[in-house]
Amino acid sequence: MARVKFTREEALAFHLEPTPGKWEVQATVPMTTQRDLSLAYSPGVAVPCEDIAANPELAYDYTNKGNLVAVISNGTAVLGLGNLGALGSKPVMEGKSVLFKRFADVNSIDIELDTEDPEEFIKAVRLMGPTFGGINLEDIKAPECFIIEQTLKEQMDIPVFHDDQHGTAVICAAGLINALHLSGKKIEDVRIVLNGAGAAGIACLELLKSMGAKHENCVMCDTKGVIYQGRTEGMNQWKSAHAVKTEMRTLEDAMKGADVFLGVSAKGAVTQQMVMDMAEDPVIFAMANPDPEITPEEAHEVRPDAIVATGRSDYPNQVNNVLGFPYLFRGALDIHARAINDEMKIACAEALAALAREDVPDEVGLAYGKTLSFGRDYIIPTPFDPRLIHRIPPAVARAGMDTGAARRPIVDMGAYTERLKARMDPTTPILRSINNRARAAQARMIFAEGDDPRVLRAAVLYQRNGFGKALVVGREADVKQKLEEAGLADAVRELEVVNAANSRHLQTYKDFLYERLQRRGMDRQDVHRLAARDRHVFGALMLAHGHGDGLVTGATRKSAHVLQLVNHVIDADAKHGAAGVTAILHKGRIVLISDTLVHEWPNEQDLATIAERAADVARHLGLEPRVAFVSFSTFGYPVSERAEKMHIAPRVLDQRGVSFEYEGEMTVDVALNPKAQESYPFQRLTGPANILVVPARHSASISTKLMQEMAGATIIGPILAGVDHSIQICSSSSTANDILNMAVLAACKVG
Repeated sequence: MARVKFTREEALAFHLEPTPGKWEVQATVPMTTQRDLSLAYSPGVAVPCEDIAANPELAYDYTNKGNLVAVISNGTAVLGLGNLGALGSKPVMEGKSVLFKRFADVNSIDIELDTEDPEEFIKAVRLMGPTFGGINLEDIKAPECFIIEQTLKEQMDIPVFHDDQHGTAVICAAGLINALHLSGKKIEDVRIVLNGAGAAGIACLELLKSMGAKHENCVMCDTKGVIYQGRTEGMNQWKSAHAVKTEMRTLEDAMKGADVFLGVSAKGAVTQQMVMDMAEDPVIFAMANPDPEITPEEAHEVRPDAIVATGRSDYPNQVNNVLGFPYLFRGALDIHARAINDEMKIACAEALAALAREDVPDEVGLAYGKTLSFGRDYIIPTPFDPRLIHRIPPAVARAGMDTGAARRPIVDMGAYTERLKARMDPTTPILRSINNRARAAQARMIFAEGDDPRVLRAAVLYQRNGFGKALVVGREADVKQKLEEAGLADAVRELEVVNAANSRHLQTYKDFLYERLQRRGMDRQDVHRLAARDRHVFGALMLAHGHGDGLVTGATRKSAHVLQLVNHVIDADAKHGAAGVTAILHKGRIVLISDTLVHEWPNEQDLATIAERAADVARHLGLEPRVAFVSFSTFGYPVSERAEKMHIAPRVLDQRGVSFEYEGEMTVDVALNPKAQESYPFQRLTGPANILVVPARHSASISTKLMQEMAGATIIGPILAGVDHSIQICSSSSTANDILNMAVLAACKVG
């Protein structure tokens, strides 16, 4: 997987737009009438206040405490950047907050404390205790982080967790369980060498020892070498706890015959000779960021039997904290835990390890563009495995209940698991999957409208995000000028600009087009004008001749006009079974509406074809299709000539013998609402429809635009389906990001 490339300007723009920062606060209760305000604030709020004062446990019922975590830092050890101070750390802490939300639906607020005095820091956090269900400490330098965390654990009755220490330790432990499983070794027998005696390194060793690793088998090293009994230079009480009685003095000495190397130190700290000196089937976790102590290629060159993990996403076996902290807190919050103890951390590690040993769901392999199965290159689950949310928190919760950390134990673990599955927005893994499939495809994408700044920005993003090669149709001078005006002067050399003047294929294109259009009233001169001067036609000709893998167009002209031009080159019309499918993403649901592009007034045969095209798109997106033919009538009432075709279309699918669920005709509420469906026990859908086939293009357009403008839904499409080539047509109101999304769909050949 290629490393994602971005510029300084893009990183700043991401944090600036659409509003400064990365999260906002929204009300979860109605706030429209005077009565709402009276209940939300004075006088109605007095009732829960008095109840909580009498019984503090009720705070978990009547406030957001039970799903609220503070991400707290003083900025003394920010990522690999060092002491940036409290304010300098805020973008990182905001990022951590949105990771909590994205991966485990935990609400989180970032708090930056402007002090390097541990006592002041401890006091500030302790006084905020009533607000939160848990505290995630972040990016605090050692050894202060040890003092701060230990003291707060003793003084507070909610979980306090320093992720730089324990998050890394948990994922490291999960990976090690499986690495030892593969190499047939036991944790109590192996010799472990740790390089990097900071917060993460010490926590890793402590957790492994609590899991059975023997003290005398674990050698800790820092920049001054082995931490041995009697050493005085550069020591503190936390290092001293791991000092061993040994004659070894250097990392080279320690690596001889070692079974496991754990690195949380610096790039290049491990040499190939050290790896050669390790025992059979060595386990190497080179976790220094952004560059590991030794790369997997360097390690495997001298030891093909090595199992290697790093902290990087572009290598197999990424030790990524996002596999741990969201789910640890999710489980801890759901039992109203007093703490996150060692048993809960071990349960998390064991659950992660067990998950990696199971068959990997197709959508995960699809997302990563390769087949994943347990083995030397897959010992830790991937962060985007949809099972994490309902597998890890129950294990953490059970351990918390077994060890007395739970204030409110979970009675029905099966029901709890189902609730966890429902917490996650299903749209996120789908979008992630599409992006990863596009990266794997490395499609050459033709952007037909190189005279538009939005299109150029999308083309640059396509290439810099590692999706493949962007081919821009336009004049070199225009493209250069537009890029410079957009602040992307550095991208001028990156994009390949194509046009009729610099193409050696123009005559071939014209001959092909004349062959298609000579009996449609076009002469050679008409064909020349189309091929040489119209960017939509030129882009389609490139695609038809295999000089690109996908085409994105439509941002500068009405979609109907663009489709007409494309049809000069490629059969993308109703007669050839094409259809437009628009995806609506709203409040964790995905609904596809069709046809939004091709058929103006489809008949029942067309409607059946449209349903098949939409089902194809749904499956490409990882959804199991459930089609509803929608109208203003339900199963024949009220009777209307206009609705009859919607009544007949399901019978057409009966005759075609398709392999997906469908039903109709019905109103939209019956299609989408399981409660409404109960009134029709004979209907065949097993759940809410995720595809709505509508009577005409005007109703499709009205529906999607109404959802976009009134409900704030995210609209992707229309996705052109049922065409032999991968073409996507944007709307003229598209942003650069919308155009990029369409390019990604084209790269994946969705539809």
